Parts: sequence; structure tokens; C-alpha cells
Amino acid sequence: MRNLQFGNSRVTMDPRNTPFLNSAEATPIMNELDVGEDGRKETLLHRPGFPEADTALLYPPPLSPDPISPLTHLGTLPSGHDAARTGGWDRRLNSGFQGCQLLGASADLGREAHADQSVTILHAKVAQKSYGNEKRFFCPPPCVYITGHGWKVTQDHLKAAGYGDSVYRVCGYMCLDSSSQSQADAFKLVFDEQPNSRMFACAKSLFISDQDKRKHFCLLLRLFLNNRQEVGSFQSRMIKVISKPSQKRQSMKNADLCISSCSRVALFNRLRSQTVSTRYLSVDRGAFIASARHWTAFTITMVDDQCAEQGGFVLSEGFICYGCVVQLVCTESGAALPPMVIRKVNKQHAILDVDEPVSQLHKCAFQFRDNPHAYLCLTNDAIIEYQAPFSVRDPSKVVLNDGSCWTIIGVEVVEFTFNQGLACITTPVSPFPVVTGLEVNGGGHVAMLEIHGENFTPHLKVWFGNGEAETMYKSPKSLLCVVPDVSVFSDGWRCLRRVITVPLSLVRLDGLIYRTSYSFTYTPELQPPPSARMTAGGGKREGGMGGGQDDDILLETIHQEFTRANFHLFMQS
Repeated sequence: MRNLQFGNSRVTMDPRNTPFLNSAEATPIMNELDVGEDGRKETLLHRPGFPEADTALLYPPPLSPDPISPLTHLGTLPSGHDAARTGGWDRRLNSGFQGCQLLGASADLGREAHADQSVTILHAKVAQKSYGNEKRFFCPPPCVYITGHGWKVTQDHLKAAGYGDSVYRVCGYMCLDSSSQSQADAFKLVFDEQPNSRMFACAKSLFISDQDKRKHFCLLLRLFLNNRQEVGSFQSRMIKVISKPSQKRQSMKNADLCISSCSRVALFNRLRSQTVSTRYLSVDRGAFIASARHWTAFTITMVDDQCAEQGGFVLSEGFICYGCVVQLVCTESGAALPPMVIRKVNKQHAILDVDEPVSQLHKCAFQFRDNPHAYLCLTNDAIIEYQAPFSVRDPSKVVLNDGSCWTIIGVEVVEFTFNQGLACITTPVSPFPVVTGLEVNGGGHVAMLEIHGENFTPHLKVWFGNGEAETMYKSPKSLLCVVPDVSVFSDGWRCLRRVITVPLSLVRLDGLIYRTSYSFTYTPELQPPPSARMTAGGGKREGGMGGGQDDDILLETIHQEFTRANFHLFMQS
């Protein structure tokens, strides 16, 4: 056995490799990217695990139009155009907005930069039900991270108001989202300050009993300040209830129990089924360790074996199956383990001839591809290579030790980011609006955007970057707004030579900003303006070229006013 040096290993994904989709490839309700009918506007979904987008690319300086062959924003981009640079997004939302002025009820509020407040919940996708008097605590335990400079701003406001040091400390409770549960059933979270200026807490003793007949449930987190001021309530993703790990070969009917490529997972090791001996695979300062309390979400990806041998990193879709080459990448730091072959474990033996899909809470082992005799293993708090011998009785099996048997489980990461700015808002931030999809209607200068999600109220407005859009409330699951003209973001220039991407936010009437993981992209067109087209065709309108430009401007103005009139009539109805 020898120690592994994985701390400096990184996997980077260049966002320039993310292609734009054309209108034929986009879906009506966009999960990744949608382009309008004329290709002018498209939206990009925030993709977890990808690198941060460069704010210099998201907010490029406006260029003056080319007098010979200017481009407007009404067309589509050619293949290979550098607009694809805006494709990659990191899940850490704070940093994505550092290059723009923070929004508010007015653009002149002068809100502090980097004043976002984030609450992140990490939890497993499945939970085992407890029977009788036993208590099967959720493993890994749900974790809460509190990050963002905005929490420090809130503390400064309370200090200035004359409150003591203990008032602005954050406390919280986590429980199942069941109305029958009382305050006594909730787990009190104790937040620890971490070196990177974030707070951490985990709910160690949550479980679901057999008296609860639900097949799915959510976790409910409530945060308070010590002066009993409620920060808000935050809900996790849905968690599936299972009785025990399935040992049968999984099919498409149980796809929710399979581990898919590019999904998030957690790994833990438990000796002799003892809870106190549980160790989680984690990353600390770029090094892989085994931790008794902290666990890390990893993106597990099937890797093309031939490309992996050449040092490449080619993603493959589908379900993870035993015998596949996979790579584990920390979703937060980007630290990566070498390519490994995932093997099924049965009675402390790695089975080499099994190719069935990997399921939730399966026991598995990770065989290093470049060293077939070595397996990922823990000893105390260290991660090492274990040299596993073949079974004497069966050459298709490898004998493992306790530290090289891992349990795999899918995990979810849900993040809530809001901004109070310089105003000290005392009302809770909940219900927290969640955006799940976007739909563009129309195109050119008459485009409208429908936002789909949950927890919408009539008190919300849609903001494109620093500009408020005319917004209509349709239902708790739908908002409708007019897409602002691109000249708002390009200092009056309507002829673009590059894409412009702006973040989408929801702003409450009292000035509270809800960050979303979506952005909106304006793309230039290939077709030159009418004046250039007439010159190229050798023709000229009566009255000179200026008359044609005036006619085009008049038509555009009529189209815009017609759209806004219809929008206001729709609001009144």
C-alpha cells in the first residue's frame, strides 16, 4: 500500500467547447438552451460542475457599428463563432455576478458589491425507512452551508443598530416537511465557522419512521437570527423512500434508482455496519481524505477508455454500469481522482465479470485503470491504494479489505441566493421563488419571455441585468415579461458584433433580490441592415437611402408599441 498524491489533480472544462444549439434543436420549455424563432435571443441554463464564466465575456464593452457591413441582433450566429464562450456556468452563483452592478428597486441605490447571501443544502436522493424502534439516520447526513459577503453586511447593520454580538448569529432547525411534526422533532443545527468564511452544520439524527407512509418527502430548513428574527424557510429536493438497497438488476422502470453519468454522488465506508465507524470521501484543501463529519459531492462521469489513455476527458451519457471507466471530480474544488473502473462488491469480493447498472446504496470498489491490482482505499483519515489479490477459488473475484469497500449514493445540491443590499429587510425571504424553465415567444424586437417555476407572487418583477422588465403575474408557477431591447445593455448601439449575456433575477417590491441560475443572451444576426442590402443589390428607394432607414425605424417602433399594447391588455384581462 502506498499513499496517493491526488491533491494537485484537476479537471477543467473549457466553456468554449459548449456549442450553441439552433432553433431546431431547442425544446419549447428550455432545460439547457432555447433560441427564438429568428435566432436573436437564447437562454443558457446554469450547468453544475462547469467552470465560472468570465465576466469580461459576459459583459463585453460595446463596439461602434461597422459602416460597411454591420450586424444587428436579429439573426443567428454562424458555426464556429466565438459566441460559444458564454456557454459554461459554475454552480457557485455569487461569483457569476461580480462583474455587474447589483440590482435593486432603483439603479441608483448604490448597493454593495458581493453582498449576496447564499444557503446551500446538500442531501441524499434516497433515504432508508426505519422500522419499529430502530432509527436509520440519513446517510450521508444533510448538510447546510451559509456563504456570501451579505451575511457580514447584515451583521454590520445589526451592530450599527446597537445589538449585541450574539444577536446576529445564525441558528436553524431542519425537519421533514410533514405537518404532523412538531418543533421537538426538528434537529437543531449548530453552525461552525470555517476558515473560508463560511458556516457549516449537519443534521446527524434525522430519520423517517414506518408510520410515515409517503414514498417521497422533502427536508425543510428554517433559519433565524438570535434575536428571533426569521431569515426564511428553504426546502430541499424530493427524496425517495426505500426499504433497503435493491440487489436485483435494475431496469428502466427503476431509472430513478440508477446512477447516471454526470450526476452527483457521495461515497462512504462503514466498518461492520457501525454508524460510529462511518467515514466519507471528502476533499480538504485539494487533497482527498476520509472524514467522519464532512462529505463532498462528486460528479461521476463515464469516460471514453481510449481517450482517457491519451489524457483526454470525453464525457459519455447514460447510466453508470459496473466495468465502466469513471472519473470522480469534486463539484466545488475541481479536484479529480485518476480514471478508475467501478466494480460490484459482494461479501468483500470485487466481482470482475458483472456489467449491470449501478444502483443507489450499492457496495462497490474502484479499481485504478492504470494499475489493475490497486483499489481506492481508506486507512484512518488517509486515502491510499490497496493492492488486492485475486481469489484462489475464483479468478473472476478479487479479495478486498474493509477500507476498499465503498457505498455509493446519489446526492442533490440546492442553492438559494438572495441580496438585501444596504436595506435591512426584516421580513423573511420565503417563499423563495424557484425558476425551473424559460420559454421565449416571438423574436426580434417583439419577444416575450415566460418564466416557469414555483412560489411566484404578484410582488415579483423580472430583471435583465440592471434593467427591470415589464412583468405580469400569471400564476404561482408562471411569470410573463417583455424582453428589453438590446440597446439597454450596449450603450444605445443596436448593431452588435458580439453576443451580450445578462443574468436573470427576480426582485421583490421591497427591494429583495432573488438570484437565479439562468441568463439571457442576445445574439447578432448575419444579415446586414436594409441600407446595406439595397446597396449590394444595386437598387435605391425613391427619396434616398435615409428614407428607407426611417421606414425601418418606424416599422420597428410600431412593432414594439404593438407588443406592449397587447401585453398591457393581457394584464388588464
